Amino acid sequence: MSMNKKIVATLGGALLLTTMGVPMLAMGADHIDSPAAMANPAADISDLYAWNNEDQTRVNLVLDVNHNAGTDGAFGPGTQYVFHVHSMAAYGAAESTETQIICQFAAADDISCWVGDPADGGDFVSGDASGTDGVTSGSGGTRVFAGLRDDPFFMEFEGFGQAVNAVIGAAGATPPLAFDAAGCPAVDAATSGAVVGLLQGSGTADAMASDTFEGSNVLSIVLSIDKTLINSGGPVLAVWASTHSG
Repeated sequence: MSMNKKIVATLGGALLLTTMGVPMLAMGADHIDSPAAMANPAADISDLYAWNNEDQTRVNLVLDVNHNAGTDGAFGPGTQYVFHVHSMAAYGAAESTETQIICQFAAADDISCWVGDPADGGDFVSGDASGTDGVTSGSGGTRVFAGLRDDPFFMEFEGFGQAVNAVIGAAGATPPLAFDAAGCPAVDAATSGAVVGLLQGSGTADAMASDTFEGSNVLSIVLSIDKTLINSGGPVLAVWASTHSG
């Protein structure tokens, strides 16, 4: 079984989601891919979201695939959808404990998800998860929904493309851009303002940004998980996802 694609959920440039304090949202997105990735839309990840619920007892995870799914879009029975959750004692900790949440489909609406190893304190849920309420494990620790949803990701793609070209142009200017140790360029106020304007206005002066993906659908796997199932290594979580096709 080979990996088709992976994506990380980022929060403020880091790969971390704290399980203490107020709820936080981490996300990663990748809608436009190579022909090879898009050839298998059921395994082509577009978005990954992760956040805590309000009382901090559960973690919500969302994996979206097939960024332009039609009403007949379906998950692939030959594909595994995997959330990789790393828990650690503190930000930047050298060691972490990984808990894998593996979901696969026997049929379009028949999902099975394993949270860690059920024989070693993990959890398992299975059934038709296409209804609004999804399906819940016998322990109540895991709840899953899987089905077609409106794409929640907002992006002005035309403006983004023009912003990229503006930065490339600035990078080749004389004198060239200076980059810090992290690889981030330093730009003057005029260049910064121009790039921001392109991102906000469809690449056209005074135009309102539009949502390139408005009206598009995705296939979503939505999980609500008892935090104790995934934080054995500590209260700080790092989340990434992958798909694996046979």
